[in-house]
Amino acid sequence: MSNQPEALFRRRRQRVRYRVRQAANGRMRLSVFRSSRHIYAQIIDDAAGCTVAAASTLDGGLKPDLKSGADVAAASAVGKLIAERAKAAGVERVVFDRGAYLFHGRVKALADAAREGGLQF
Repeated sequence: MSNQPEALFRRRRQRVRYRVRQAANGRMRLSVFRSSRHIYAQIIDDAAGCTVAAASTLDGGLKPDLKSGADVAAASAVGKLIAERAKAAGVERVVFDRGAYLFHGRVKALADAAREGGLQF
C-alpha cells in the first residue's frame, strides 16, 4: 500500500464510511465534500443507491449572498439549506458522514447548522 497523501486520504475516507454505514441502522447518510473553493452536502439513501437531497455553495440562491464559498459562513448556509431540503423530502434522522475530513472548521459549521435546521444526528 502506498503512503502517498492521496492514498492515505482514500483509506481514511473508506474507513470512516464503513463505520458510518455500520452505525446507520437504516438511516440515510449526510455526506460532506469539501474542496478548496466550495463545500457540498448530500443526503444519500444507501439502500436505494440514490441522492435524496443536495446543497452546495454553487446553488443559485446561495452564491450571490456569500462572500466566499470556502469559509465557515458559507458552510453554515449550506447546512441550513440541506436541512430545509431534507425536511421537504421527509427526512428527519440521518447519520453524519464527514468523509476523511476532521470534524472541525467548515465541516463542523455545516453539521451544526444542519442540526439547527432540524436534522437529527
